[in-house]
Amino acid sequence: MTTTAHIDTTRPVATLINVFTVSPDRQSELVDLLAQATEETMRRQPGFICANFHASLDGERVINYAQWESEEHYRAMLTNPEARVHMDKAATIASDVQPRLFRVASSHRGEPTPNGNR
Repeated sequence: MTTTAHIDTTRPVATLINVFTVSPDRQSELVDLLAQATEETMRRQPGFICANFHASLDGERVINYAQWESEEHYRAMLTNPEARVHMDKAATIASDVQPRLFRVASSHRGEPTPNGNR
């Protein structure tokens, strides 16, 4: 089953948005590494909810949009040696890494089209 972020202003989750700057020829390598790290390590960490990876069309950015049950769960993961190995490897592929924690302040959905799709 695929789990995606549930964006809701009433859920008290910690939302990680991590922007990686990467050479276009290494973008897919970084996405693959992040996906593998999530499957092997991150998803087993206490408080982990989900992670989504977005590759910019120009090849120069990868965005990790992830949710944790709390900031404390996220911070605990940062001290886990197994998780650190993956994060350190990602930092060798990316030229810049900008992780930030957020709260969902506002969320909006499009109107359904006549056929019921969005």
